[in-house]
Amino acid sequence: MAHQSLEGAFQSVVNVSRAFGGTGEDLWTWVVCDAPTLLYTLLEMNPGGDVRMHYALNHLVGLVDDNGYHCKVDPRLGKFRGPGSKFDPCPIANVFALKALSQVPEMLDSPTAHVAVEMLLRHWASPPGQKYYLFGIGSDFRKLKYPFVWYDILHVAEVLSRFPFACADPRFQSLIEAIIAQANPDGLYTAGSMYQSWKGWSFADKKNPSPWLTFLVLRVKKRMDRVIH
Repeated sequence: MAHQSLEGAFQSVVNVSRAFGGTGEDLWTWVVCDAPTLLYTLLEMNPGGDVRMHYALNHLVGLVDDNGYHCKVDPRLGKFRGPGSKFDPCPIANVFALKALSQVPEMLDSPTAHVAVEMLLRHWASPPGQKYYLFGIGSDFRKLKYPFVWYDILHVAEVLSRFPFACADPRFQSLIEAIIAQANPDGLYTAGSMYQSWKGWSFADKKNPSPWLTFLVLRVKKRMDRVIH
């Protein structure tokens, strides 16, 4: 089982240099843009969870602010914080938090989920230049990309589509329209961006349609259609 902090978050080894407010040492610790991914993975492997996962879930729920998840870290990391205002939410932290929450049925319509979903939809509906912690919604954000590791349109759509109330929101529907507009005449989708590590896979081919990307888009659209029709 993964390492777990006294607060409840699952930990990974992090080294934050002194120049960025850390200790400069390898520590088993947590940051809000890592811990939810560990929780999500563990819940995927064991949907029923155990007491440690419930402890981590309660900790995650307790971290949310009025306008979403902010950049929060283990107190042992000192003054370390991402490059943004401490009053702003961090988009990728909200994506990862929602992904973990989506694994727990009773959290799908919870106040915490509503706050985090609202943060992402509000960001999508904001002017294109609006950034939080360097995360924007400009041209790079709108490119189809896989695997789901960063803040991009398909990743956000995949996570939001797991929450029925989000699927019913007109802002989510406009996000889906921005994805659907990228289909070729046959209704197939091609990567707009890629990770070099995955070069050779269909979802990392920017010249030819990808069966896997097409499946991912259609799955998101099907979730939305179930709610609005």
